[in-house]
Amino acid sequence: MDTKLHDIYDEVLRRNPGEVEFHQAVREILDSLGPVVAKHPDYADAAVIRRLCEPERQIIFRVPWVDDNGAVQLNRGFRVEFNSALGPFKGGLRFHPSVYLGIIKFLGFEQIFKNSLTGMPIGGGKGGSDFDPKGRSDAEVMRFCQSFMTELYRHIGEYTDVPAGDIGVGGREIGYLFGQYKRITNRYESGVLTGKGLTWGGSQVRTEATGYGTAFFTAEILKSRGDSFDGKRAVISGSGNVATYAIEKVHQFGGRVIACSDSTGYVVDDQGIDFDVLTEVKQARRGRISEYVELRGASAKFVAGGSVWDVPCDIALPCATQNELGEADALTLIKNGCAIVAEGANMPCTPQAIRKFADADVIFAPGKAANAGGVATSALEMQQNASRDSWSFEDTEHRLAHIMRSIHDRCLETADEYGAPGSYVIGANIAGFTRVADAMLAQGII
Repeated sequence: MDTKLHDIYDEVLRRNPGEVEFHQAVREILDSLGPVVAKHPDYADAAVIRRLCEPERQIIFRVPWVDDNGAVQLNRGFRVEFNSALGPFKGGLRFHPSVYLGIIKFLGFEQIFKNSLTGMPIGGGKGGSDFDPKGRSDAEVMRFCQSFMTELYRHIGEYTDVPAGDIGVGGREIGYLFGQYKRITNRYESGVLTGKGLTWGGSQVRTEATGYGTAFFTAEILKSRGDSFDGKRAVISGSGNVATYAIEKVHQFGGRVIACSDSTGYVVDDQGIDFDVLTEVKQARRGRISEYVELRGASAKFVAGGSVWDVPCDIALPCATQNELGEADALTLIKNGCAIVAEGANMPCTPQAIRKFADADVIFAPGKAANAGGVATSALEMQQNASRDSWSFEDTEHRLAHIMRSIHDRCLETADEYGAPGSYVIGANIAGFTRVADAMLAQGII
């Protein structure tokens, strides 16, 4: 890290004790900004980086609700509105037991640069709760979402803050949240949430967008090296929306995804993960990945526990959660000949793993670039809502592919400009930062 930035990082540690994921996300950005502060001293003079590390607003609230047995339950809700220099705050809601303020701040901080890279007019924010929707009835999820929105509604709006889904928040949850927002405000404000149902303001490709976007970005990496997905073996962690639709698009590109996972273990299918079987298990049944083997038959096997990264592959796409791929996993991937790692989740690779990839000349694409497809399509949904329009699947997917291609090219161009040719980390961090920083300078000290 550049010596000029040490004091800023120390201040982040002091002001945000115990928030290790947030510390990690800030450190990753600051490690890249040395050449930027040397070239643009005006950023330091206006304390742009210090201000960028402090959210504009942090909201914490209680969420009481009643379960199906009549017992009162209590969860904690969060919304961190991090930076609005480029547009209204934009970022998902995560419902998962691991959620606490540090997770939301890391996600919101990452969202600033991811949203910037899309080129769309959206700022960065994130929210969620430690509520776990797994095992809950639809009625319980509805009551929780209604209670959550009863507080959140006063902080959001299409020109203020536009939440979407994340882990634990899909179409069902967005529907309940939107219904309660409409009920409280007496406004059919389509642009207040994205990820809505197609019949009431949602966008085609939104469900598929993050997974598709990761595959699009990886295809651009291969293309820039005169290669393609044809004949490549890929391994993907997770089996939710991101992983599932990354699998579908990789197969369409001619690759073969041979393994995916969930919290119980992973499945290996040398013939290629069957998209229809996987969606039946994980979306229709909301089941465990082990059920894939029961439906698929002899070509597949389930491995309880262990690491999906033990499976040899050419391309690895971590699509589950933060810090899921550590140093030991990285060494295994390198040993087995993996050439490309592109993050489909938010910060799934540890700093130690990223260093190992760099040392071994493994191409590494960070999540703020490679998984920007979800928020890009959310912004496209906002465009459609604002114009009372609706685009076809093909048109929306074409726009998504163009955005991911532009992000890829911007990363490489910026890396070249700042003396780090081929580094997607340096390129993504600096390109995302400078667009926000310039907007902050233009708007004064606020």
